[in-house]
Amino acid sequence: MSTRKEQKVMQAMEDQALFTFAEYDPEAGERTGYSNYSYWGSTLRIFLKNKTAMLLLITMATLILFTVIQPYLPNQKDPNKIHVDPATGIHIRHQKPGSEYWFGTNVIGQDLWARIWSGTRTSLFIAIVVGVWEILFGIFIGAIWGYIRQLDSVMTEIYNVINNIPTTILLMLLTYILRPSLKTMIVAMCATGWLGMARFVRNQIVIIRDREYNLASRCLGTPTSRIITRNLLPYLVSVIVMRIALSIPGTIGWEVFLTYIGLGLPINIPSLGNLLNEGRRVMMAPSLRFQLIFPAVVLSIITISFYVLGNAFADASDPRIHY
Repeated sequence: MSTRKEQKVMQAMEDQALFTFAEYDPEAGERTGYSNYSYWGSTLRIFLKNKTAMLLLITMATLILFTVIQPYLPNQKDPNKIHVDPATGIHIRHQKPGSEYWFGTNVIGQDLWARIWSGTRTSLFIAIVVGVWEILFGIFIGAIWGYIRQLDSVMTEIYNVINNIPTTILLMLLTYILRPSLKTMIVAMCATGWLGMARFVRNQIVIIRDREYNLASRCLGTPTSRIITRNLLPYLVSVIVMRIALSIPGTIGWEVFLTYIGLGLPINIPSLGNLLNEGRRVMMAPSLRFQLIFPAVVLSIITISFYVLGNAFADASDPRIHY
């Protein structure tokens, strides 16, 4: 028994030795903890580790850069010029790919190489303009729609009226009313392109608008604009990026569809939609299928790349996987 008591006494003495009174230090009291965590730094670090995304990012960057500089390279042909054989005076129609015409020629003798890159520039321009409009206007409308309760019923009715009109019919009406042109195509797509983003952002904000930190901000008198931009939208970065990445190939798909039904750009403005429509008409001839394959490959690269990059960046921007 005495041995056990002695052990308890020794243990108590050792425990007391672990604790000592600390003297008051004013500088230590003001000292705060430090963390080198950076949201965007962690997002970028995780994104760069995705080898597939990096490969497609390099591919897309190279494709876009080449599309921009292609007209300024030597020995490039006019995409709208009809080439004629000087010896016979006949159009060089359906010329197969070769050293002179790298992607061949189309049904009236235009160089497919020049037309594909010109069409890629046109389609990417339309997609980027419509995508930027969808981002700015869609997020703005969705944010105030979801946060300001007084506007919810009014904006819901406006959304239902516009959304219940089939998009195809609305686009057809706009392209019939306006003269077919690049501007008409952009206006037609911008008229309805923001609806999906606005609805999506509104639903997400409704979920998180009444959380404690937002209630505290309102009680402290924080302006609505600051609550939306600082408290709400940063939580939606990953899902918004995903929507943006999908909007670009989606816009190109609408351009292809409108051209397919005869409501796209004029034939003198090359686009991926025009090229695919031209290739579709001759695809039943095995020797002429190259006119469909080349633009389809370019469109597939753009669509797949944006989709995979959007998914990869959305995953990387999720703070739950940051370290």
